[in-house]
Amino acid sequence: MNITKTLNDTTLTVYPEGFLDTTTAPELDKELKNSIPGVKKLIIDCAKLEYVSSAGLRVLLSTHKKMRKQGEMCLINVNDVLMEVFQVTRFSDILTIKR
Repeated sequence: MNITKTLNDTTLTVYPEGFLDTTTAPELDKELKNSIPGVKKLIIDCAKLEYVSSAGLRVLLSTHKKMRKQGEMCLINVNDVLMEVFQVTRFSDILTIKR
């Protein structure tokens, strides 16, 4: 997985690429944990994210819980495949998703 990010004042945008699964979820989790202190708005741009497994969902949920205490988190550019995963798992009811 390739992860790039940009920080603009207190807004962090993260750009994960590829598959977010049991192999790559720990990498994203570590990157987010190290990057979100002091961040008020976290944007995860899913334009190049192809797949999310249950391990990836856990990372998104734990990050969402942390961000609720210090600001907000949203997912943008979510494709149909990812949106179906979020809807089936009801994560679409929990996460802020902007297509």
